[in-house]
Amino acid sequence: MALALFDLDETLIKGDSSTLWSREMVRLGWVDGALFMEQDTQLMSAYSDGKLVMEDYMAFSLVPMAGRRESEVAACVADFIRRVIAPAVYQEARKTIDTHRAIGDRLLVISASGAHLVKPIAAYLGIDDVLAIDLETERGCFSGCTQGVLTYREGKVTRLMEWLQAEGESLEGASFYSDSRNDLPLLSQVSQPYTVNPDPVLRAHAQAAGWPVLSWG
Repeated sequence: MALALFDLDETLIKGDSSTLWSREMVRLGWVDGALFMEQDTQLMSAYSDGKLVMEDYMAFSLVPMAGRRESEVAACVADFIRRVIAPAVYQEARKTIDTHRAIGDRLLVISASGAHLVKPIAAYLGIDDVLAIDLETERGCFSGCTQGVLTYREGKVTRLMEWLQAEGESLEGASFYSDSRNDLPLLSQVSQPYTVNPDPVLRAHAQAAGWPVLSWG
C-alpha cells in the first residue's frame, strides 16, 4: 500500500473551492458582493502567478465567517457542495480515486484551502484523510483567524511530514496529483508526480523532468 495524494482546486474539481465559496458567501448575503469578489480576483491572480501571501488571502476570505457558528457554516457548506462542487468534480478524478482505492492505496487530500471546505468535500469523495488550512474557533464560532502551519507551498511539505510521522506512514511509492506551480515543493518529494491541467510554469517543469501531464475535463 502506498499513498495517493491529491491537491483539490483545479485538480479534483474544475474551479477553486475558495473562490466558489466566496461567491456562495455573497449569495448568502454575508458580504458585499462587488468589492469582495474584486478583491478575491486580485488575490487569486497573485496565486496563479506564484506570488500570493496565503496569510493575506485567508485574512481577507475569513472576514465574512468571523463570529458565525461552526454548525451554521457547516450546513451552508453541505448545501454548497451538493449544488456547486459535486457537478464540478472531474470524472477522471473520480476514476483515478477509484483506481487507487481498488489497489489499496491510502488516499489523502492536501489543499491550500480552508479545512471547513476541504474536509467535507473530501468526505463527499469518500476520502477520510485531509490536510488543509486549519481555522481557529472560539466557543463554537469561527474567529476569522487560521492556526498552525498553512498547507501552502513548502507548508504542504511541512504538514505532510508531520502527518507521516504521526501516522507511521512514508512517501515510498507515493503519488501526488496537482495543477499548480505552487505545489512544486511537494511534487518534488514523491516518486510518482502527476500534473493535471498544469499551469504554464508547472507544465514546462513537468516536460523537462519527464513527469506525466494529464488532461482532465
